[in-house]
Amino acid sequence: MFSLKEIFSVTLTLFAIIDILGSVPIILQIRQREGKIHSEKATLVAGVLMVAFLFLGQSILSLFGVDFQSFALAGAIIIFLIGMEMILGIELFRHNPAASSGSIVPLAFPLIVGAGTMTTLLSLRAAYSLPNVLVGIVLNLVFVYVVLKSSAWIERKLGKAGEDILRRVFGVILLAIAIKLFKSNF
Repeated sequence: MFSLKEIFSVTLTLFAIIDILGSVPIILQIRQREGKIHSEKATLVAGVLMVAFLFLGQSILSLFGVDFQSFALAGAIIIFLIGMEMILGIELFRHNPAASSGSIVPLAFPLIVGAGTMTTLLSLRAAYSLPNVLVGIVLNLVFVYVVLKSSAWIERKLGKAGEDILRRVFGVILLAIAIKLFKSNF
């Protein structure tokens, strides 16, 4: 049932996709604009969205007549592109940090739980047991909450060079995950 190896893989994959550390500059910009980040609210909404899509995502796919392997391949391509984006320092998927208000939009959705996270959740559900995926989600939400609460401190400690290195390392990991997903679903 519970496998530490699977939990670690799921947690690391979601950590790389969510890329909350790479989002620190956007988080700080939202905090400056809004005056405060509601860490609890953003984390709770992100968790509800992730779990809901984990359970209802397959039904949504069925509604549109899309099989999971096709969706998993599409997810592998998205993960690959996100990894390329992180490594090359280019922006393929545009975020609109000026959209709407604070902790829910754009922080919880689409910054924390975006298309990449939802696609990854369905891919992870196909590859790993459900309890391990749920534990991975919870571990990531705890980390997201901690980062949201301490974003200013993290920015000071990492600096621009540290953030760039972290982004590139996780970009390479995402590329490897995308290739693994592609191989297992093709």
